[in-house]
Amino acid sequence: MGDEKAIEKLKGALRSESMQPADAGYGDTRRVTNVLPDFRHPGGSMPDTVAARASAYAKVEAQSAIVPWFVYSVLIASTSAVVGALWDLSWHSSIGRDTFWTPAHLLIQFCAVLGATTCTILILHSTFSKDASARAVSVGVLGFRGPFAAFVVMWGAAAMLVSAPFDNWWHNAYGLDVQILSPPHTLLGLGVSCVQLGGMLLILGCKNRAEGSARSRLDWLFLCAAELLLCQLLFMSLEYTLRIYMHSAIFYRTVSIGVPIVLIAAAQASEKRWAATTIAGVYTVAWLAVRLILRLFPAEPKLGPVYNQVTHYVGLFFPLLIIPAAIGLDLVRPWIRDRRKWLQAGVLGAVFLGVMVAVQWPFGTFLMSPASRNWFFGTGELSYLWPPESRLVRNVFYAYEPTRAAFTLGMGIALACAILSARLGLAWGKWMRDVRR
Repeated sequence: MGDEKAIEKLKGALRSESMQPADAGYGDTRRVTNVLPDFRHPGGSMPDTVAARASAYAKVEAQSAIVPWFVYSVLIASTSAVVGALWDLSWHSSIGRDTFWTPAHLLIQFCAVLGATTCTILILHSTFSKDASARAVSVGVLGFRGPFAAFVVMWGAAAMLVSAPFDNWWHNAYGLDVQILSPPHTLLGLGVSCVQLGGMLLILGCKNRAEGSARSRLDWLFLCAAELLLCQLLFMSLEYTLRIYMHSAIFYRTVSIGVPIVLIAAAQASEKRWAATTIAGVYTVAWLAVRLILRLFPAEPKLGPVYNQVTHYVGLFFPLLIIPAAIGLDLVRPWIRDRRKWLQAGVLGAVFLGVMVAVQWPFGTFLMSPASRNWFFGTGELSYLWPPESRLVRNVFYAYEPTRAAFTLGMGIALACAILSARLGLAWGKWMRDVRR
């Protein structure tokens, strides 16, 4: 009975094969030629029976109703990188870099191993199996076939694995640095970002082909993947988003460069009304949870000099107040979605920066006050390697721009960055809505 229904459905699709609108998805029978395999022999053509093509169509349709195993696998990989990076930051602040083989480092590299293993299975399956439905949602790269996102994950995993011996050599050659953006760390960060981006696209392809409840579940998982990418982005920019910079233009310029891209692009690709707010909320909860859990475990410095006594893992910096800005984006987007793209970008960029300044500036003042020196906000927890003259120890703002004119120019650049980021987010989000493989 199921095959007969599939045959009838396919007959209708074959009568309208010439109609392939750009917005049609896997659930749209007019797009059936994009998901059905070609049954011709290499040496000639074989009768293209309706029953055979209907069987392949039914298989693709059935697969689109479930959440594939590799979706959870890439999410676990991305999560391990974020948790490992935050743990590693706390480890360096509390214990120091004693060896490469710390649990935090291994957790980060687990992202590369799991991501590469998952995507290797997908690529080999698409390349060598006779599963027509798998080949139908794959692309060809260097003789291999697989989802485009799987190749992105593989490139990121390769960069991560290469960064490990590079980082070891760097420390042996130049000593123990405390920078996030050293060359090996930058390579590692780019690799993690590629793995997370590939995971986003892999989930997105499944979502865009799915229907019903599976589509909704995949949409939520897509927003979780976007949140992990946002965490990685904010982690890599941490050196310029410390509380001592919250009254300087460099802070708002740094945040405006990448955060609007992720929030707006993911909101464009998602079908959830409060997509940007969801991403910002999950980021805040996840970052805060890791911070509060880590401080429960004992730790003591193994390297010197020790400027501050440490008895447990030093908690991470309190997450940025991205939620109000994300709410502003979600409120404004429906009202301007039919306007010209640059006008939308201008409004969204201004809303994002305006809300960030309105909430983060006074919150920075609060973080410098004695009221924030508690277990929740954690500004009283000092790394062992911060000397007494450090502004983080003295709770003093750093005027990155020496004059009012420089500050005004910096804020103007921040607004330009926010608008350009919003425009890139709109374009990227439009592209992601059409991702199918």
